[in-house]
Amino acid sequence: MGIEDLLKQLQAEFEDIPAGTLKPETKISDIEGWGSMHALIVIALADTEYGVTIKGDELRKVQSVQELYDLIIEKQKNPE
Repeated sequence: MGIEDLLKQLQAEFEDIPAGTLKPETKISDIEGWGSMHALIVIALADTEYGVTIKGDELRKVQSVQELYDLIIEKQKNPE
């Protein structure tokens, strides 16, 4: 998995985000309409697509899409 795969999956899940607008440096807080529903979608996506569990407090610390990717990779390497 690369970050491009994650970007495509996030854009597919967040239908209100125009294709090609998410970048690794995109701040999560800058995603239009970001809220608790989006957070739940990200948590579910990480679980189903990448086999990792992201807790709410971990997701709240993530600032960018790159940091989300890094968190997923770290959890895959070091499962709890």
